[in-house]
Amino acid sequence: MRTAIKLEEMGMFIFGLVLIRGFGLEWRLLLILFFAPDLGALGYLAGPRIGAFTYNVLHHKGLALGLYLLGVVISQPDLILAGAIIFTHSSFDRILGFGLKHTDSFQNTHLGRIGKV
Repeated sequence: MRTAIKLEEMGMFIFGLVLIRGFGLEWRLLLILFFAPDLGALGYLAGPRIGAFTYNVLHHKGLALGLYLLGVVISQPDLILAGAIIFTHSSFDRILGFGLKHTDSFQNTHLGRIGKV
């Protein structure tokens, strides 16, 4: 099952890259924007409950799709790009096993424990 999930996330990651490619961003800017959702981890400085909330908001595919669709509806390219980046980044993280966080610790995710052997 883990392999199937990773393959599914790989497909979504590639799809997201195709969406982002249409913006013609310089690769350095794309790299910075691609990792911007990880700024949500800064919430852990205020504790695991707040950290899980801020991290999960910036890694939630529902939010990503909502931003993307809202951007399409109101013709706002920045929202479209933000949605595509969050979606693509979240798929990348899930390929690596980093899921949405539970409130008890950063390592406890909806995909299982990070670092589990």
